Amino acid sequence: MGALQYLTFTHPDICFVVNKVCQCMHTPTDSHWAAIKHILRYLKGTTSCGFHITRGSCFALHGFIDADWASSIDDRKSMSGYLIFFGQTPISWKSDKRHTVARSSTEAEYKALADGTAEVIWLQYLLTDLQVPSVSTPTIWCDNLGATYLSANPIFHART
Repeated sequence: MGALQYLTFTHPDICFVVNKVCQCMHTPTDSHWAAIKHILRYLKGTTSCGFHITRGSCFALHGFIDADWASSIDDRKSMSGYLIFFGQTPISWKSDKRHTVARSSTEAEYKALADGTAEVIWLQYLLTDLQVPSVSTPTIWCDNLGATYLSANPIFHART
């Protein structure tokens, strides 16, 4: 499992399932072994996939942020994550379970949007410190209209 955890640095698509299997390693069962074999078969079939660092002239930051609402059947907490690109190269990503239970899909997406935005701002400051020119304002993509409207209009904050 340690090797699979190391592999998640370049294959974030297996982060969630590797995390789930690692949570049960103190008392593994046959179903956990089957899940590990399934992960290995998936990796064998996707050897050409992964992150590819490309050289380009575009120095724009853009991020994709998503969350689901109460997807964990154990405690009804949401999963959220983001993937941030610098040009065409992914440079930061995260996927985790929320610490609190969201009351709506808008709340789950808004919390994920706040985390992703904080990461983009931190990366902007880091690139400024490294004297990398900023060509445009970062773009953040979110697929929830409620979270988008909530972040654009501060009047709605009191209602939530």
